[in-house]
Amino acid sequence: MGGKQGFCRGNAATDAAARRGWLIGHFVPEGDLRSSPEVEVKWGTHRAAEERQAPQQAEHRTTVVLLVSGRFEVALDGERLLLEEPGDYLMWGPGTGHSWRALDDSVVLTVRWPSVP
Repeated sequence: MGGKQGFCRGNAATDAAARRGWLIGHFVPEGDLRSSPEVEVKWGTHRAAEERQAPQQAEHRTTVVLLVSGRFEVALDGERLLLEEPGDYLMWGPGTGHSWRALDDSVVLTVRWPSVP
């Protein structure tokens, strides 16, 4: 649920479902507290074997991916890195190509900045 006041309350999975899990960023309508040109936050819920094979570029952004539950593999510029304990994270800078695969049903929190269209 959006917030136009000084606070916002809701459920990340529910509130971000229409935006593939993205909860905060430039893509949220102006006037909503979750609208931001500075940061994007995603609550990613992925089934085992779900993957994004084509490397994604974030040329102008820094990204951190934090494992909430499950096991999740991220390939950064071809190197495969495993997140397997809750709290494991990866962070990469602008221009680093990435792809990913959920090894088990997984929940990951992604934060990237800035938020650009």
